[in-house]
Amino acid sequence: MSNEDIKSLSGFVWSVAEILRGDFKQSDYGKVILPFVVLRRLDCILESSKDSVLGAYASLPEGVDEATRDHILFAAAGGPAGQDLRLYNLSRFTFGKLRGQDPGRLHDNLLDYITKFSGNVRDIFLDKFLFTDQLKRLQEGGILWKVFERFCEIDLHPGRISNLDMGYLFEELIRRFSEISNETAGEHFTPREVIRLIVDLLIANDDAKLTGRGIIRQVYDPACGTGGMLTLTEEALKGFNEAIRVELFGQELNGESFGICKSDMLVTGHDPERIAFGNTLTGDAHAGRRFHYMLSNPPYGVDWKKYREPIVSEQERAGFEGRFGAGTPRISDGQLLFLQHMISKMRDDETGSRIGIVMNGSPLFTGGAGSGESEIRRWLLERDWIDAIVALPTDLFYNTGIQTYVWLLSNRKSAERQGKVQLIDASGEGFWQAMRKSLGSKRRTIPEEARARIVRLYADFANGGGSDAQVSRIFDTADFGYREIRVERPLKLNFRASRERLARLRGEKVFQRLDRDRRQEIEAVLLGIGGRLFLCRESFAQELKQALTSAGLRLDPPVWKAVLSALSEHDGNAGVCIGRNGQPEADSELRDYEHVPLTEDWRSYLASEVLPFVPDAWVDERHSDARDGKVGRVGYAINFNRYFYRYLPPRPLAELDAELQALEAEIAELLQQVAG
Repeated sequence: MSNEDIKSLSGFVWSVAEILRGDFKQSDYGKVILPFVVLRRLDCILESSKDSVLGAYASLPEGVDEATRDHILFAAAGGPAGQDLRLYNLSRFTFGKLRGQDPGRLHDNLLDYITKFSGNVRDIFLDKFLFTDQLKRLQEGGILWKVFERFCEIDLHPGRISNLDMGYLFEELIRRFSEISNETAGEHFTPREVIRLIVDLLIANDDAKLTGRGIIRQVYDPACGTGGMLTLTEEALKGFNEAIRVELFGQELNGESFGICKSDMLVTGHDPERIAFGNTLTGDAHAGRRFHYMLSNPPYGVDWKKYREPIVSEQERAGFEGRFGAGTPRISDGQLLFLQHMISKMRDDETGSRIGIVMNGSPLFTGGAGSGESEIRRWLLERDWIDAIVALPTDLFYNTGIQTYVWLLSNRKSAERQGKVQLIDASGEGFWQAMRKSLGSKRRTIPEEARARIVRLYADFANGGGSDAQVSRIFDTADFGYREIRVERPLKLNFRASRERLARLRGEKVFQRLDRDRRQEIEAVLLGIGGRLFLCRESFAQELKQALTSAGLRLDPPVWKAVLSALSEHDGNAGVCIGRNGQPEADSELRDYEHVPLTEDWRSYLASEVLPFVPDAWVDERHSDARDGKVGRVGYAINFNRYFYRYLPPRPLAELDAELQALEAEIAELLQQVAG
């Protein structure tokens, strides 16, 4: 089916919403329509085998166990195009037969129909869709028959609409429901052209590994939504090698998306138990498993605060033996948690694993040296797992127009790629085309020729040659690393016992806590020193001590510190303040941090980049890395703009002036029309 056919069909299904209006809130439309679409699809698939299943059930030997019963009835249900179905229905009803019954009995008949599905399907409708609650509301509102009749008119037989097209239909509906409910459609699915790009990149250069018979590939998505990534990966692998066996695994937190994905697995002959329900980060349903290919589009910028305790507990308890040993990102964004989870499921054999994950720009550069994000990037790069990163065009996704990136990771890089990372900037013109009609925030799409070009750039390991000079570059992993050194400059202060500075002293809390007489005595001593300007702290301190001694006063250390602080000001012409260790004190207000490339010695960097401009600066060698103990904290960041920045000269002044004059003339004409 074409995109227009999918939109037309979704529009027909959407017309059911007109019946629901008034009895249901807009945000609840999906709770009725999505399970009805799934139910109608299953009805169309099982319709031709209804008699065979009922006959097989009637002939079952008495006392047969549940597993044997299911095996026999699954076989009787058959499947389209020779597929194995892992579901059946033992009700005497179909949609067609239900339509011929008394409308007043429809609610009870539908319950009979739903509850007589095989257990794996029945649980979807009862536990995930909570469909019986919706049927009750429809019955009480007197619109159940109207809604049911509407769905009877929809032809969802496998011969007319494929499983892949059903995926498109579900995702189009979810997008619409998300828009009217003000929810995040991007949490449910990813545009198909983006998925195809990721899949093509994952299997590029894998010809030898995928050729022949007896090949098995396990594919995993930890945030699988409706299963689009899994379905398209299988389609691509089967297209490459029809004999390949593809096993699909996933986990999903959203109940409706999970129900749709599991239903899809049921009708395509996959093991539905490999699609798990729940939060991947707090409860890994596939613990201990390893996969050949992993794909995901985890939520962007989603707060994981409510899951913090089990995640941090696992990190502290298991370290690198667990999933989050490299660290945790800031609480407002959990994308790098999903990536670490996927890394933990890489296969440690000759085949290895490949990962494709879509993320926004935050995981590339957010967080300075020593932060959770930087330490995770450090872990990935120092273990040479990052293969390539592709910058995608903006306005590709349904719920956001922000810049996104595809990360490709592997623990079995080819020899030429070892120690290297390829960056591909596919965000510019030539890699996207505008859509005739936007879908939410999605205004652009990646055409097939652009997708092919991106895959070719990756497969060829292009490094800035010819027409690809501005879009593909190869870097050493160390190129993204740096040492953050702390550069100090000496503290230089002047001192004066002026009335203005004495007023500052009166505002100091430690001074205010002294009794009134004590404060007056100290102020008298300070005024006695006069308004002279001291350019040396030691000279001022010596004179102040003498004056206090003469007055019979002695200041406690906190008061002494407060006096020096209140009576001082920064002065570049003053002498350097010397500490008790005989070394210059550092001025915290002049403190700065420099990023020294990992490939350069910090001493050489200081000599060439700092001292020529501030000769009295030095590096605080106590500011060291927690892991290697060397001077400067290690950080990693990947800044696409730095590597692919292209200067665009400003437009000529004459051109700007002509445009302004034209706009002024247009405004004047509009004002004249209004005034007329």
